[in-house]
Amino acid sequence: MSRLLPQGPLRVLAIAQLANSVGDGAFYACSALFFTRVAGLSPTQVGLALTLGWATAMVAGVPLGALADRWGPRRTAVVLSVAVAGTLSAVLFVRSFPLVVLVVCGYACCQAGLGSARQTLLAALVPPAERTAARAHLQSTLNVGLALGAGLGALVLWSGTYTAYVAAFSLDAASFLLAAFVLRKLPPTPPPPPVTSTPEPRLGVLRDRPYAVVTLLNAIMCLNMPLLSLGLPMWVAQRTDAPAPVSAMLLALNMLGVVAFQVRMARQVTGLRTATRATGRAGWLMLAACAVYALSGFDLGAGVAVAVLVVAAVIQVFGEMLHGAGSWEIGFALAPPDRQGQYQGFFGMGPQIARMLGPVLLTALLIGGGAVGWLVLGGLFLLAGLAFAPAVRSAQRRLSGRAESVGVLGE
Repeated sequence: MSRLLPQGPLRVLAIAQLANSVGDGAFYACSALFFTRVAGLSPTQVGLALTLGWATAMVAGVPLGALADRWGPRRTAVVLSVAVAGTLSAVLFVRSFPLVVLVVCGYACCQAGLGSARQTLLAALVPPAERTAARAHLQSTLNVGLALGAGLGALVLWSGTYTAYVAAFSLDAASFLLAAFVLRKLPPTPPPPPVTSTPEPRLGVLRDRPYAVVTLLNAIMCLNMPLLSLGLPMWVAQRTDAPAPVSAMLLALNMLGVVAFQVRMARQVTGLRTATRATGRAGWLMLAACAVYALSGFDLGAGVAVAVLVVAAVIQVFGEMLHGAGSWEIGFALAPPDRQGQYQGFFGMGPQIARMLGPVLLTALLIGGGAVGWLVLGGLFLLAGLAFAPAVRSAQRRLSGRAESVGVLGE
């Protein structure tokens, strides 16, 4: 239990994270079918609404993160938690495509801003040397909550009634209200004083090219997320001898692996040097996982194909955990202390880019390219993982130059 609910302010953050993730797990499991079966939208309209929602969230993440810098992250997180609850409640009443798009965009923007505010809150409450370990605790908590919520969502899909959908969305909305209440128990987090005395652009992260390169590399590594949720199910069903439900088992294996080992893996990361070492190792592991996944597409028989897929999934989850630990340290350490909100909002675009581009890219590579496509994807992971080291050095030089220009920071 201590892994999920540690002591001090981190315990409060973990409880809020657990509440949100249980509700979100239920929402993610049954929202698509709600929009088609209850709201009356076509699958194409649902896909378009979700794409527009996450695209809007990418644009909103930085300004909402900057809001956390000005208001203070605790107040911003509380307000956006309530706003997410409001958009989830509105989902129950929309019955037309334009309204669904409006509500989904509002939901995605508030979620993106809330994620930035929570990261900024973590940076404000936890000493720099402990942030990666703290983020690992929260990631383990997130996976537990998503798994529990997905189980509840499965019950909703099994029932298929309007009442069950209402219960799921109401649960999600209530979870965000609970999170807002819990977050208010944290100590006040006023906006940090400016690090420099010289005027800077309000959204200076948009001009920080080295940080943008790091964010792009993170987006490439984050393709492991749509790989699990979309690429593997299609691959298993269409290109292997394994039964289709095996993809759900692989997803569950991934979640359990993160819960069991993410905190332990994060202990390897103690600074930027160890963080880039972790991302490089993650690239090699993801290449190995892709190579083993490629083997499952040959004529192996159901039993052997399942065994090969499990081996690949185990390799992948360790690569994913190393990447997670390294990227958290990099995202925090390269952000100016007085601009954590906007920088976390920008860095959070990485997973969103992966979610947007993943379906098209993975379909083309895996279903269209087969084993060769897997190797190309693995090579992409490897190049991105190894490229973190020079990209981080460049971003460090820019950060040091910003601080040294006024003699405040620098080593």
